[in-house]
Amino acid sequence: MKTTRFSRFGRDPGDRVTLLGIFWNVVLFGSKLVVGLLTGSAGLVADGIHSASDMATDLAVLGGMHLARRAPDEHHPYGHGRFETLAGGAVAAALILVGVFVAWEGVDALVRGKESFPGIAVIVVAALSIGIKEWMYRRTARVARQLGSAALQANAWHHRSDALSSIAVLAGGIGSAFGFGYADHLAGLVVGMMVIAAGGRTLVRVLDELTEGGLTRADLETIERAIGGSPGVRSWHELRGRRVGRETFVDVHVLVDPELSIVDAHRISSDVEESVRRELRRPVNVVVHIEPDIAAEQREGASG
Repeated sequence: MKTTRFSRFGRDPGDRVTLLGIFWNVVLFGSKLVVGLLTGSAGLVADGIHSASDMATDLAVLGGMHLARRAPDEHHPYGHGRFETLAGGAVAAALILVGVFVAWEGVDALVRGKESFPGIAVIVVAALSIGIKEWMYRRTARVARQLGSAALQANAWHHRSDALSSIAVLAGGIGSAFGFGYADHLAGLVVGMMVIAAGGRTLVRVLDELTEGGLTRADLETIERAIGGSPGVRSWHELRGRRVGRETFVDVHVLVDPELSIVDAHRISSDVEESVRRELRRPVNVVVHIEPDIAAEQREGASG
């Protein structure tokens, strides 16, 4: 079994995109807090707190990815990839809490009949926040797909949740320009529900991985094509796979000509392993169990 080593801190694409997110979260937190306090916009101050929560989850993701890159040891022979999965769970939980907070604030303001009339400065900051955070969502999500990282995917959605909460602030600003002071709170309610749903979907994915959920049908079909295209493979069975952080673990029983030498059978095993790694295009550990295709030989003998 070949173990894939990940890049050191700062060299990994996941580290770089998360550090970039921390930088923009610091900038947005400061901007929203200052402008919100100067204009008296409670919505923008709350949005600034959301950006601060993004920084906390960024640090959680960085820590999880750093721990996940540690080499396998006596107590963790399959590596430490679950730390990255757990970081994704922490971000998913944070998303749900943020969504509940935003939705509750909207409902509470509507029940109390509170109107919001933020000025032009609030509209400008909210618009900039939407653009930056949506860009960060797309960039982080792209890296998450490339690496197969649940933690980064969850963090990408945290970026988008910040963009969505800024939409509520922007809606309040535009609505107030037309004399409608409840736009901010209505948008906040809708955005909160969307953020809760995103956190729930992410949490389901994390729990599936933690409870040894199998690979997707698409991944299994890719693996099957790789095995079937390997020279010397007559058939296979008991194909299984699971995810551990951003790594994929696969094991399969492969049937070969029973007259082959041990050297030739081992070569076929190595070819299957390399073919699966090449087709999946991500860190993967493959275990191939070679079996003699005795049943086929017996059928041929009986027909002869």
